[in-house]
Amino acid sequence: MENPTWMEGWRFERYGGPEVLSRVRMLRPRPGPGEVLVRVRASAIHPSDWKNLAGRFGTRTPRIPGRDFAGTIVAGEGREGEEVWGSGPGFGVERDGAHREYLVIPSRWVGPKPTNLRMEEAAAIGVPYLTAWQALVVSGRIERGETLLVIGSTGAVGQAATQIAHAREARVLGAARREENPSGADAVLLTTIGSWEEEVLAMTGGKGADLVLDAVGGALFPRGLRALRRRGRYIAIASDPPVVCFNLVDFYHREQILTGVDSMSLCGEAIVEILRELRPGFEAGVFRPPPIRLWPFAQAPEAYRAALPGQSRRKQVLVME
Repeated sequence: MENPTWMEGWRFERYGGPEVLSRVRMLRPRPGPGEVLVRVRASAIHPSDWKNLAGRFGTRTPRIPGRDFAGTIVAGEGREGEEVWGSGPGFGVERDGAHREYLVIPSRWVGPKPTNLRMEEAAAIGVPYLTAWQALVVSGRIERGETLLVIGSTGAVGQAATQIAHAREARVLGAARREENPSGADAVLLTTIGSWEEEVLAMTGGKGADLVLDAVGGALFPRGLRALRRRGRYIAIASDPPVVCFNLVDFYHREQILTGVDSMSLCGEAIVEILRELRPGFEAGVFRPPPIRLWPFAQAPEAYRAALPGQSRRKQVLVME
């Protein structure tokens, strides 16, 4: 029989790899006014989650990681039985995250999941699609007929961005390290050979892309700027290494616009609003969930290992037992 008082979760008390995770027993939280108690059915593991374990964000420990989840509301605000998805602001960094059996969250921060998605699929949507939507729709203001260059088009954010751009009737040029095209971009340019930024110029009549979404940064950043048209918008969401060099004189002469987007800075209301905007697209089949691999909750460290760079192209998802 299920214990009505206790629950389990995964926690880290020091920085490191998946080995720092420990399974812990803790009191189940109770919702207060304006809050709901969610029984977590599935929770994804994103690059930001293993980076969090490694200490990249300076998270205070002990901390339960995990940003995205899908589950069922079991108490609070008259919403019992509602199947929801979410990505809590600061989850896993500023406050305990979703890699636990139950969580309490303000009711206004969580909304109904797409009816046609399984819990495991819904749990894998949050971070990639939130980032892509904030970058393209909110910050980039992508328009019909524009050309979008996605640097890192084969990644989760790149694939989400391609689908969003196509839904907005924009053309997508993908830049990636391999020829595979899981995003469905209109063309893919290899970043490992040749002058791919020159190819972008050739494919846009010498003007350059209207909008660039850079999910890689580093040495590709200045090349991406060269592929951007005059007065074009450049959205940066990542960089490894973090320090880049570029020609500032060319940048201001061409009146280009550089914007940074950080999905971790989104507030709860902004997150639930973006998910509300995304839901009809998933229900209509316009947007697709990423390929996933399911892991029992008890195997969280193994799932984290599979989520490390170069291990798998599928999104790793923990499923509650």
